[in-house]
Amino acid sequence: MMKYLYLDGSCGISGDMTVAALLGLGASREKMDAAIAGLGLEGVHVHVENSKSYSIAGLSFAVHVHDHDADHVHSHEEGYVEHHHHHEHGEHCHGASTSSATLHHHEHRHLSEVYEILDRATNAGTVTPRALETAKKIFRIIAEAEAKAHGVPVEEVHFHEVGAVDSIVDILAVAVLADDLGIENCIVTGLNEGSGFVETQHGQLPIPVPAVAHIAEAAGIALHITETKGEMVTPTGAGIVAALRTSERLPAGYKILKSGVGLGKRDFGRANFLRAQIIEDSAGDKGGDATSSTTGCTPADCNVFQIEANIDDSTPEELGYAMDKLFEAGARDVHFIPCYMKKNRMGTLLCALADSEHLAAVEKAIFLHTSTVGVRRFPVERTCMARSTFEVETEFGKVRVKKSVLSGIEKIKPEFDDLKACADKAGVPIREIQKAVEKKQH
Repeated sequence: MMKYLYLDGSCGISGDMTVAALLGLGASREKMDAAIAGLGLEGVHVHVENSKSYSIAGLSFAVHVHDHDADHVHSHEEGYVEHHHHHEHGEHCHGASTSSATLHHHEHRHLSEVYEILDRATNAGTVTPRALETAKKIFRIIAEAEAKAHGVPVEEVHFHEVGAVDSIVDILAVAVLADDLGIENCIVTGLNEGSGFVETQHGQLPIPVPAVAHIAEAAGIALHITETKGEMVTPTGAGIVAALRTSERLPAGYKILKSGVGLGKRDFGRANFLRAQIIEDSAGDKGGDATSSTTGCTPADCNVFQIEANIDDSTPEELGYAMDKLFEAGARDVHFIPCYMKKNRMGTLLCALADSEHLAAVEKAIFLHTSTVGVRRFPVERTCMARSTFEVETEFGKVRVKKSVLSGIEKIKPEFDDLKACADKAGVPIREIQKAVEKKQH
């Protein structure tokens, strides 16, 4: 049966709430701690404790960043991003010491500098390539939203609070914990958001703040504005949803296998928490293998579209970049096919698969990142094998393995990124890692 990670956005979402909820699901605290240590940051530690929010029990997660004067603890309220024309400093800046420079209350970073910090953990062998990709994707989504809000290119965005050490820790922790759970499909039906205004270094801003609104627009996230006064959805929280979500609909029937509760730090006069659940699709369970797609949809319950465009004046580099952007927009698959176009000109046929909830975003990405002026789309039906992921412990390290099942047919395939990481670390050919995985399975 297909399993999903379900994030219930009834009380909104933030980075620290997500970390706590994933820990509550049983994701590895040890892996998270190792990843944070791999960043090489001094004066930083995290605190996880059992607590309650208006009688609802759960976990609370906090990042403590020590500067020379005081301890600063990350709160549910996250700040914003400044570009090169703005140098005022908000109240949520944090300071810490790193191995190469002193982080202080007035430091800003470009996206590339944030990426360099994240790369340290991968270089230290404490973060998988998949988790690193997820962390960078979340930051990229936030950076693009902030760039749009401030009217500057992404490269000119200076991260203020979101680029501070505590937020880097939040985002990396979410990526590592989600990767550890090994569930590839994530459902978020929508997010409840508060109302009113929030104070920032740019003055009062309406809720949802511009970054959240732009992320919701680009990713097609449904926002429900409530009467609650205050910010329930932070830019980091919205970025996490945009990066992890594969579906906005729950199965017609499902079993709850496990739950985790991450407590928020804002007092809204009621319980404030993010509930995360691992659920199993029980709709249409006839005792056999379920037919489902890579996002948990079947031809009967999910509209999937194939989108095509003919392109004859884009370079291979531009097309490679466009592919990355289409996946970020929610495409399920993207590939290119050489073709002949009018006047016998060599061209490229771009083909993408997207479900109905991501269709508009994927089409927008095609127009934005390629030279095409028109696209074709048509609904398609698919039969897909049900997939699950498990880990195999080898003498070279852990390797995730994908298992696909349909009507008695079973296929096993090791995750190539894990094979590559183990091979690089051990200094042996990838085929040696593959043999070790196969040996463990027999």
